Amino acid sequence: MEIEKVRCLIIGSGPAGYTAAIYAGRANLSPVLYEGLQPGGQLTTTTDIENFPGYPEGISGNEMMEDLRKQATRFGADIRFGIATDAVLEEGKNRITIDGKKVIEASTVIIATGATAKYLGLEDEKKYAGMGVSACATCDGFFYRKKVVAVVGGGDTACEEAIYLSGLAAKVYLIVRKPFLRASNIMRERVMKNEKIEVLFETNTVGLFGDNGVEGVNLVKRWREADEERYSLPIDGFFLAIGHNPNSEIFKPYIDTDETGYILTDGMTPRTKVPGVFAAGDVADPLYRQAITAAASGCKSALEAERFLMEKGL
Repeated sequence: MEIEKVRCLIIGSGPAGYTAAIYAGRANLSPVLYEGLQPGGQLTTTTDIENFPGYPEGISGNEMMEDLRKQATRFGADIRFGIATDAVLEEGKNRITIDGKKVIEASTVIIATGATAKYLGLEDEKKYAGMGVSACATCDGFFYRKKVVAVVGGGDTACEEAIYLSGLAAKVYLIVRKPFLRASNIMRERVMKNEKIEVLFETNTVGLFGDNGVEGVNLVKRWREADEERYSLPIDGFFLAIGHNPNSEIFKPYIDTDETGYILTDGMTPRTKVPGVFAAGDVADPLYRQAITAAASGCKSALEAERFLMEKGL
């Protein structure tokens, strides 16, 4: 198998990966970045980004990621398409397999593989993918102007999605499995006061239906209880907001993660328990998951990589 040696390897793109590449490139670390399955990360599925500093009029996710990519390339980052399929992490001699056929031996590694939206696991989610099922309200909400939609979830993300959609749709159902919302107080208040949002507590989604796309959702209230009630609601769009799975599986034998799989780092730093291996962005952030915080962690990871290489004389 082909082996290539590099000083700094960045796995994953998006704000974390590209920012790490910018800083590592400016520090003359000759970084190599593999973009992964979704070049540009989750933001490439977002329509407008209005809360990233420096874009007063907003910018599309694709445009912003392309700007960051160009900036990283300008400073010497070697950006490639490829997927990390296996990993062996050891101080100063990390080996990452790309696409199952090439090994990158890296003195430092920055893991910026992000997180993937969770689904309920219903067969109908696959059947209606792109035909009424979405995991991103800001990406697809425009298509449901003045229509009826449902959002699944009870946390802050679900509430935010429901509120966002209420500004577009005629009606929003918030389907919540528990008898309460897990969201913060302010988000709960906003949802409950919103006349366009109807919260369906103690309700599970068991299926979707429709001929040429989603036309309705099958629900069960108080599932498996004596007063269980099954019914259907006509809807035009079905949005999932039940969390994310961090893309950390191949690294778990070597570094610590929480029970969900988010990589654990040393305090406020991006350092993992393997010296010279750092985690940036959503793969290590279950709390904020914002473009600006991901970019900041990418910056910190590159600075830490530079310090590690200097200290080791690599």
